[in-house]
Amino acid sequence: MKNVVLGFLLLVGSAMALEIGKVPPAVTIEGEEGGRTDGKAWHSSMLKGKIYTLFYVDPDERDLNNGLADALKAKKFDRKKVNSVAIVNLAATWLPNAIIESKLTAKQKKFPHTVYVKDKKKVLVKKWGLADDNSDILIFDKEGKLIYKKFGKISEKEIPEVLKLIEKNI
Repeated sequence: MKNVVLGFLLLVGSAMALEIGKVPPAVTIEGEEGGRTDGKAWHSSMLKGKIYTLFYVDPDERDLNNGLADALKAKKFDRKKVNSVAIVNLAATWLPNAIIESKLTAKQKKFPHTVYVKDKKKVLVKKWGLADDNSDILIFDKEGKLIYKKFGKISEKEIPEVLKLIEKNI
């Protein structure tokens, strides 16, 4: 019974870690846990000053939310006001990390405005309660407050609503 209660409390605690309208708990991904493709640490405090769309992706689900990524690209938002972060959950796949890391480095060169981050130990799953083995979308306002979250596939109907939300917060 104790294990059931403890499991429930952990689940509730992690679900409450990300609340709309609030800045999530500070998180750093570095060293053995991962980090940016340039080897530097990634800090959640970097999600300020612009509107940020954060994609947290299991490599096996990498195409799940391409609809939103394509819509954001087509919108051609001013990069001084709107940007994106792609954090790859390397611990969620059977694919070798070396192959994924090589692809991320190439993507970083191709898309220099997007920040690519490797999460080797499911840091955001544990600290923010993100969905594991999935494709999650988080959008933060200029102050770093969460204004949108979606775990799983975003529908075609939701995409225009998300774009309007971003425009409203610029």
